[in-house]
Amino acid sequence: MTILKVTKVYSILTGSCPVCQEESMYIEANPFKVMSTLKMHERCSHCHTKYKMEPSFFFGAMYVSYPVGIGFATIAFVLSYFVFNIAIVPSFFIICAVMFLMLPIILRLSRNIWINLFKHYQKQKNVKA
Repeated sequence: MTILKVTKVYSILTGSCPVCQEESMYIEANPFKVMSTLKMHERCSHCHTKYKMEPSFFFGAMYVSYPVGIGFATIAFVLSYFVFNIAIVPSFFIICAVMFLMLPIILRLSRNIWINLFKHYQKQKNVKA
């Protein structure tokens, strides 16, 4: 993953600070700890970037979560129906299960994509002050 460092893809996939990419934005690394899936640090301890630029900033991530969820559902359908030749009705239930199980990942990915639309990597911020 170090080959992707300093790219938006790295920040999106790892959930790291979009400006310095030195630490995780999330308090809990494991997204499947449901009570703390979306709990974030207020600021980056390395470059002091404020993650929540304005109140309700991450409501915009809801618009991103829809296509991210569609992507997961499409992959589940293609794998179950075309690769494993499972009938359409069981494939539907597999899609539902995948969407339910991957919800924490979808939520975090959506937030990561949303903040990376507004914040950009800055090499000079990568130096601890």
